[in-house]
Amino acid sequence: MTDDPARLAVWNALLASAAEEMGVTLWRTSHSPNIRERRDFSCAVFDANGEMVAQAAHIPVHLGAMPESIAAVSTLAPWSEGDVAIVNDPYLGGTHLPDVTLVAPVFASGELIGFVANRAHHADIGGMSAGSMPVATELYQEGVIIPPLKLREAGRLNEALFALILRNVRTPAERRGDFDAQLGALSTGAARLQALAARYGSDELARWMAA
Repeated sequence: MTDDPARLAVWNALLASAAEEMGVTLWRTSHSPNIRERRDFSCAVFDANGEMVAQAAHIPVHLGAMPESIAAVSTLAPWSEGDVAIVNDPYLGGTHLPDVTLVAPVFASGELIGFVANRAHHADIGGMSAGSMPVATELYQEGVIIPPLKLREAGRLNEALFALILRNVRTPAERRGDFDAQLGALSTGAARLQALAARYGSDELARWMAA
């Protein structure tokens, strides 16, 4: 807790603006109408312990479940700068399979200072019928189930994993474009947190994340 509500409000705005800026990047660079026109995505910022500290004014059902996805991908630690995790399993904090979550650790001077994450509704993730709302009676009919995996490791894309996902969808070029938009949004969020750490110090950032 803090006895300085004015400074707390300032830090809340700084962290929330990082999440909002992630959303703008994702919206402007996405390829599918589902994300670009319907804006079916959400972005959030987490501290180094995986606790949500800020979110954009996006979709509550995404944001409410996202901390569980952060907990799920924590099994992939240790983290390196340039890592990105991917998951869409509804039993691990997902909503339905088309909502794919990407998570990136953020480092400053070699120290883990937090995580940034986004979730986007992909127009197709495989499954029994085209689109993202099949008349399914079991999870396996919805499409590809992605457990917590590293889509990017130390800055290097896992091309085999990416190829596997894209081979199982009907619109691979559009999916690739939306995944690239999600990756770009993570880069935006990471840059904003690193800028705050550079300006105020990592300890001060951690202090207000925990407030």
